[in-house]
Amino acid sequence: MTATAPPPAEPDPVTSRPDGRVELPPGVTLDDNRFSNEDLRPVPVAERRWSTYNFTALWVGMAHNIPSWTLASGLVALGMDWKQAVFTIAVANVVVLLPMLLTGHAGPKYGIPFPVLARASFGLRGANLPALIRAAVACAWFGIQTWIGGQGIYILLGKVVGGGWERAGEIAGYPWTLWLCFLVFWVLELAIIYRGMETLRRFENWAAPFVLVGAVVLLVWIADKAGGFGSLLDQPSRLGWGSDFWPVFFPALMGMIGFWSTLSLNIPDFTRFGAGQRAQVWGQTLGLPTTMTAFALLSVFVTSGSEAVYGEPIWDPVALAGKADNVFGLLFALVTVLIATVSVNIAANVVSPAYDLANLAPKFITFRTGALITGIVGVLIFPWKLTSTPELYIFTWLGVVGGLLGTVAGVLIADYWIIRRTVLDLADLYRPKGRYWYASGWNWRAVVAFVVGGVLAVGGSASQPGKGPFPKEGLIPFLRPLADYGWAVGLGASLALYTALMLPVGARRTKGTTAP
Repeated sequence: MTATAPPPAEPDPVTSRPDGRVELPPGVTLDDNRFSNEDLRPVPVAERRWSTYNFTALWVGMAHNIPSWTLASGLVALGMDWKQAVFTIAVANVVVLLPMLLTGHAGPKYGIPFPVLARASFGLRGANLPALIRAAVACAWFGIQTWIGGQGIYILLGKVVGGGWERAGEIAGYPWTLWLCFLVFWVLELAIIYRGMETLRRFENWAAPFVLVGAVVLLVWIADKAGGFGSLLDQPSRLGWGSDFWPVFFPALMGMIGFWSTLSLNIPDFTRFGAGQRAQVWGQTLGLPTTMTAFALLSVFVTSGSEAVYGEPIWDPVALAGKADNVFGLLFALVTVLIATVSVNIAANVVSPAYDLANLAPKFITFRTGALITGIVGVLIFPWKLTSTPELYIFTWLGVVGGLLGTVAGVLIADYWIIRRTVLDLADLYRPKGRYWYASGWNWRAVVAFVVGGVLAVGGSASQPGKGPFPKEGLIPFLRPLADYGWAVGLGASLALYTALMLPVGARRTKGTTAP
């Protein structure tokens, strides 16, 4: 068996627009249901309508959620002062923006989602490897966000309803009322995504400004009660800026990058609806780093005000909003928490696995079916354990996830930008025996680059006794020093190795392909 299938003499014809967007002309069919269905096929240019505002609103809606609000608190708990925490978050989001824009480029140009883009590097069948890894992470995140959102609704409704709401009988260690909130929230999320991506676009358009107003209202309320901000802003760092700071900064930075490393892979799921490259580049640039940094700063100011009012810093916005002394304030906080969590969870954690699972078996799994599977898997994990301590949340969960997903991003970026120079044969991404078939649908070079990069990125993962699942000396002790830089190590190693493996086998930079 040869290592790769020979490419066809000429790529299928495509229709190219002056702005660089490409689509298949009428008459070219993608009818192999093993690799294509209505949800995976390229979005027609006429339906690529998302503007700069749509992408900005998407990021504003995703950034304004309870876990991102509490990111700064996790860093402060690790010994940073508020300035160091906000600085770390700002740097991380500027860094992760670059792969976001690089992988997002294929979306508006070809109208394809992430798992289809991955076929160019991993092969038509091999693309299921990164797609299912991304789907598994998304399912876990969906469970985390749904649990946090359900808790928020439970706490705020308890303040409104009173009585025995919080003292209800327990099921599996939690009040049945909490499980009810979790279930209602779960159903609401799936009902929205079931209506499709256009409904999601409209939802994000109004959810983003609403949540932003809600956060500002919380700031104004606590500032009014405090008559100024508390002493938290004056608290010195326990780490300083010297030798104690950097050993915490770099793994924390990788953890913060890991927070959005999921989207750095599947951002084509959204940019495929973009009106052009300008819309996705400006929309993401205006939406991601600015919003996350401002939100972190806002959380610090609100928490500082809470310290002045209540004598202790309250980092959880739900717990703080629960101290409102009128029903209207509590209901407003309840709606804000609900919209904020739905906004991020659907966009970040349901869209991607829905496409990824559809890619696994297009004949049987549609986008809607994939979304339902995501929802079911999300309730079968134990999300409360992943956020139980800052060490477990930032270093273990975000760090390991970031390392693995950074490795996939390295392969995708190397293939699309270095090997193929952004030129793909659109039809062959859906056809067996074409230029992306490789050996029985798998490109072993991509798999090797992923495995090597993944081992280097997370092989040294370690935990302090009682604070994580890994041994103190690391899974592979001699790789322990690399674990603090997992995302960067994974991305850099896989990018370099994949490029080195692909170039010698004759990547031809011609129009239509650089097939090996």
